[in-house]
Amino acid sequence: MKQYKIVISGGGTGGHIYPAIAIANELKSRHPSAEFLFVGASDRMEMEKVPKAGYKIEGLWIAGLQRKLTLKNLMFPLKLLSSLWKSRGIIRKFKPDVAIGTGGFASGPLLQMAVRKKVPSLIQEQNSYPGITNKLLSKKVQKICVAYDGLERFFPKEKLIKTGNPIRQDLLSIDEKRAEASAFFELDESKKTILVLGGSLGARAINRFVESMLDFFQANNVQLVWQCGKLYTEEYSRHNEKEDVQVHTFLDRMDLAYAAADVIISRSGASSVSELCVVGKPVIFIPSPNVAEDHQTKNAEAIVKEHAAILIKESELENTFEDEFKLLISSKEKQENLSVNIKKLALVNATSDIVDEVEKLLKIEP
Repeated sequence: MKQYKIVISGGGTGGHIYPAIAIANELKSRHPSAEFLFVGASDRMEMEKVPKAGYKIEGLWIAGLQRKLTLKNLMFPLKLLSSLWKSRGIIRKFKPDVAIGTGGFASGPLLQMAVRKKVPSLIQEQNSYPGITNKLLSKKVQKICVAYDGLERFFPKEKLIKTGNPIRQDLLSIDEKRAEASAFFELDESKKTILVLGGSLGARAINRFVESMLDFFQANNVQLVWQCGKLYTEEYSRHNEKEDVQVHTFLDRMDLAYAAADVIISRSGASSVSELCVVGKPVIFIPSPNVAEDHQTKNAEAIVKEHAAILIKESELENTFEDEFKLLISSKEKQENLSVNIKKLALVNATSDIVDEVEKLLKIEP
């Protein structure tokens, strides 16, 4: 039996790292003797998260271009050349049978060198509006796994396979976990539970807004499970003293957090959107306006277009949120409609389908 060598690159944020790890885990379960090497940006979170998941990783000296003219931008050509050179060395030494990119700064140089060395390559685009790295790579790789329709506007149509984004497998059974979730979070089952998510690091605008709305939530007789994120724990943990408010840095049991929720308030990064489709709860998306190509807004719009979620821009929160929230929380019919519609968009076999495509590439002679 051939011992495959698989190189995977993706990182910068959890939205690129966790899909990469999910793909590796599925490949490992099918090919236990396979050897894996991850390549990331040397100063980003993948350098911690990937080894924690049990995989080797090498770091590149790479960062994205800033939107403003800064010293970091002046360093970009040097970093890019350094990363291309190191990637070339990694490909030459590791001799992978296949290369997989899930987006982020490091996947550009690594995949560029992989295709140059005739390594069969696949990229997984999580967003409805792709970043520049994947747009450039799309001309050279063999396959592009996507999560949304309409991406032939950006990518060669013949290479596209709609698979969805990899998700945590423990989210597939949350409907059976409601009682366990209520006990875990010590919730009052007679009240509606609102889950607030701002991503692993947290979202300043969402945290500030939720803090300003605590009296409003209390007046509407709901309880909050609020993930404020690592950067904001000190600032907001004092609200734990309030009745029906729980502030968490992280939610280690996301399956139970989703199971407990009646309504979810969330950013709309690609991984979050994919998970929320599987979870099938009413969602209010508050996209981050501070991301490349404004892709969070585009992700949310793709769901809203199917009457499957509510979208409120950060700039409109003060004027719009109270009315939208009251309308949602008071209408069982609206909640059910959103739940049914968002669940229709779930692609639960994404990880398996992506790995099927990787296996097809493993049979190609470079």
